[in-house]
Amino acid sequence: MNGNEIGRRVMARRAAAGGMWLGLGAFAAGGGEEDKATWLDASRFGAKGNGKTDDTKALQAALDAAGEKRGGVFVPPGVYLSSELHMRPYTALVGIPVFSDKPTGGSKIRLADERASCLLNVTEAFGATIEGLTFEGARLGKEVHGLMVYRRVYGQQYQQLHINCCKVTGFSGTGVMLRYASCFSIRHSMITHNGGDGIRCFGWDGFVMDNQLSGNGGCGWEGTMGIAIQLTGNRIEWNRKSGIRVAGGWLYTITGNSIDRSGTSAIALVTHENADPTTDGYMPKGMLPVQHVAVTGNFIYRSGKLAEPESHDSSQVLLDGALGVTIVGNTLISGHDDFGQGTYTPSYGFVCKSLTNCVIANNAMHDAALKQLVLDLGGHGEGFIVKDNPGRVGRPPIELA
Repeated sequence: MNGNEIGRRVMARRAAAGGMWLGLGAFAAGGGEEDKATWLDASRFGAKGNGKTDDTKALQAALDAAGEKRGGVFVPPGVYLSSELHMRPYTALVGIPVFSDKPTGGSKIRLADERASCLLNVTEAFGATIEGLTFEGARLGKEVHGLMVYRRVYGQQYQQLHINCCKVTGFSGTGVMLRYASCFSIRHSMITHNGGDGIRCFGWDGFVMDNQLSGNGGCGWEGTMGIAIQLTGNRIEWNRKSGIRVAGGWLYTITGNSIDRSGTSAIALVTHENADPTTDGYMPKGMLPVQHVAVTGNFIYRSGKLAEPESHDSSQVLLDGALGVTIVGNTLISGHDDFGQGTYTPSYGFVCKSLTNCVIANNAMHDAALKQLVLDLGGHGEGFIVKDNPGRVGRPPIELA
């Protein structure tokens, strides 16, 4: 089979084997006319990727052309300066993923407009896939987000957005902003060092797995009134607020995450006061508790770095007004910063208030807090159970990295 005979089926098989960007080998090698009609190279639309030229018009032209074909745009390695871009429905934006916590290569799109609301707007891009790209905010503007869905209502159509193997960093706002997003996935990505939250979500049916959510100015994950969200196997560390905060959400699964050195509580499940008029017909007004959440198998380490010692935020887990929450089989430990720096935190293991039919059991709490393993503030309804959480108050005798 020669280069011109490599068809869409070969590309699809390569994509399925390890990510969409692997299938682009066929296109880059000179695939057939069918491939060229489906995959559009951004450089053929005039995108330079030299880190100096404003590539906004070229990149947008490629995205618009892909929208007409329901195809994809390939962004070759380079640095593409851009203002706000808009993806179209049923398209893909794909690059070569080369990134770490240090400056590296691969395909980068860098914000060049401090007046933009975001770098990549996917509000109307139903069924879109974004894979293998680095998005850099360059600390420009105020509250400029990285990737954004910003809808007023859910509507009749599911978002079906997929973000895979991307890096989103350096934005003055939130890394990934999802407002009224439905049926989405974020996997294998680094969302780090943004001014706001790593991911902020008001949405439902979301899969957030195997990501690094670190060093953000807000929470690693901030969920408001979300429904049916799975947070699994993520590394969530050094965020200035909570690692995971859920306000008024339902049906969360929080499993197998490593949550380290959060500024406040590692996990906060709290009541939300809904006063948003745009939620008419979907969410009731007033106080909305967190309901039906399973928290299992997480490692929670040295939380409350920035909280006052007497504050309830100086805790591993904060529960306020929750219903039907299970917290079982987690490991909690106190500590301080790397290389023996900073003060030991947190003061408390669990802080509990106004809980109904909730279970906190079988968690390992050896050296989990400095003052009290469980701070019970009362006000509970029926069925609140706390038992079999062995541990002791104190500093760990062995330093962890």
